[in-house]
Parts: sequence; C-alpha cells; structure tokens
Amino acid sequence: MIDQRFVLLGAALTLFGTVRYIWQTVHGRTKPNRVTWTLWATAPIIGFFAQLDKGVGLPSILTLSVGLGPAAILAASFVNPGSYWRIGRFDIACGLVSVAALVIWLSLDDPTPAVVFAVFADLMGGIPTLRKSWIAPETEQASVFALSALNGAITVLTIDHWNVATWAFPVYIAVLGTVMSTVVVTRRRALAAVPDPA
Repeated sequence: MIDQRFVLLGAALTLFGTVRYIWQTVHGRTKPNRVTWTLWATAPIIGFFAQLDKGVGLPSILTLSVGLGPAAILAASFVNPGSYWRIGRFDIACGLVSVAALVIWLSLDDPTPAVVFAVFADLMGGIPTLRKSWIAPETEQASVFALSALNGAITVLTIDHWNVATWAFPVYIAVLGTVMSTVVVTRRRALAAVPDPA
C-alpha cells in the first residue's frame, strides 16, 4: 500500500486529461457523446456521496474527480455546436438502463450495493462512447481515458481497508480507462492501415 495522499496525484492526472479533452472538444477535435458524459458525471458524483456515507476517506477523491471531469466536458460540448456526437436509439437505450440503475441505487439504504449500482450505471452510460470509439476513433481522445485508468490504479494502491465500497469504483475506473484508451488507439491504427479504395 502507498500513502493515501497519492490519490491527489491521481485526481490531478484526471484533471489534466479532462482539460486536454475540453480543449479538443471546444475546437471540434473530439465529439463527446452527451448521453455518456451526462451519466459519467452523475453516477460518480452520487457514488462519491455513497462512499462518504460509508467512510471510505481519501480514495473517494477518485470518484469525485471522475465525476466532475465529465461534467466539465459535457458543458464544453455546448460551446461548439459541431463538437458533439449525434445521439441515436442505441445511446438512448443505454442511457435509460443506466438511469434505471441510478434510480435503484438511490432507493438503497446500504452504501455497498449503492456503489455497485453506481458502477453498473456508469458502465451502461459508457457503452455508447465505447461503441463510438470503435466506429469513429478519430472522435475520441485516448489520453483522457489512459490518465483516468492511471488514477484508478493509483487509488487501488492506496487502499488499506478492502471492502466493495472502497475498491469497486477505482478498479472499475482502471479497467474502463484501459479498455477505452486501447480501443481508441488500436482502432485508429487499424483504420489508418486500411488502403484507400480510390
């Protein structure tokens, strides 16, 4: 285990990735899916309060940082009208499942299942962006996800009391960030290697 204050470094890495993603969004170089970023803001912020209720301590900073960053990215998507991904039925369906999970989560008195439902809601909200990253990787920025994964990994290393409310969200963020950044990078390379039919 490393010193719990390292979670502040993890949060700073997420902040750096967020600022870069916001800049790219404002300039139309990334196209955030508003369904995903709305839910990625909502679920972690609620999860943060559930963790506070459970007495998680400093590791809950990760959860807060991965909620505030998406809220800022969502706001940035309204600055440039051409900098957001068009929402389809698939996005809406994932969003509705995520909202249903959030409603169940909010009805629970026990913080442990609340954090589990927070992770599930966050995952369902992220599926539209994962799909978009596969289809159109040029609309995403791998670094924001890679830095978020690093934030999750650092937070996991700071945990001294292992229970679901403490480790579920950081492990999920580490895995999700790794998967998302890998998809963006590998799909960009794969599409760049395809010869031009002309």
